[in-house]
Amino acid sequence: MSSFDPRQVFPRRKPGATPAPLSALSIYNPAYLGLDARGKRVHVTLPYRNILIGGEPGAGKSVAQGNFVAHAALCTDVDLILIDGKIVELLPYAPVAKEFVGNNMPKALRVLKDLQADLDERYLHLARNGRKKIVPGDGFRAKLLVVDELAYFTVTVGTKEQQEEFRVLVRDIVARGRAAGIITIASTQRPSADIVPTSLRDLFGYRLAFRCATDSSSDIILGTGWASQGHTAVDIAPEALGVGLLRAEGGFPRRLKTAHLKDDEINQLVRRAAYLRRAA
Repeated sequence: MSSFDPRQVFPRRKPGATPAPLSALSIYNPAYLGLDARGKRVHVTLPYRNILIGGEPGAGKSVAQGNFVAHAALCTDVDLILIDGKIVELLPYAPVAKEFVGNNMPKALRVLKDLQADLDERYLHLARNGRKKIVPGDGFRAKLLVVDELAYFTVTVGTKEQQEEFRVLVRDIVARGRAAGIITIASTQRPSADIVPTSLRDLFGYRLAFRCATDSSSDIILGTGWASQGHTAVDIAPEALGVGLLRAEGGFPRRLKTAHLKDDEINQLVRRAAYLRRAA
């Protein structure tokens, strides 16, 4: 006789609550990123954070971004909003995403406008309740916005007006999203001032820089002046794939090597995530 007990896998909760499988994660659990130079595990708590990732092609940017998305996919209390100009990087997670946008500027703008409207509703809720940030009990699900290859939408595709509108929308979501339970992760292979303007860059509390060609490119990701203090992604060897510098809010850049998920592991993870989300 089977020992399967559905009450253990799907525990009963108070009336009206959504049961979640015991193996499901929460977006409020720290996300595993990799190991630092001392071999210690590096975790990042995503809620109330925004993360900027940059570096040369092939340096490990997409792998690090994928670690965050993989963690969120297994969380049943967050909606994924994925915008991927190259399509291939985030496409495996499309089955568990609330919104997936490929190389489609009009759709990207529509999705960002919807997210901005949701922001307005959340801030109205905060104003009515005299509070400064959304917490799990407020009834608003956390949301994770991931923009892969920021340059594609800010300088490459669409008209100049659409590119500027995209920049303005992302800037607003990054600026106001933290307190509203909306997390933004943006990445770019070309960390230059025209792609990541100062007005947007300074809003990201967490920065992750992989190998860069110049000190100025490294500083665009980590923050001005870090290269002159000896913290530069230029020093990362070309063969050191997945090695980067993580700078948390107010802290010093910390060298780490990100964990790597293989394609078959990602596919298996997404299947598991889809099951967990259906069950919840």
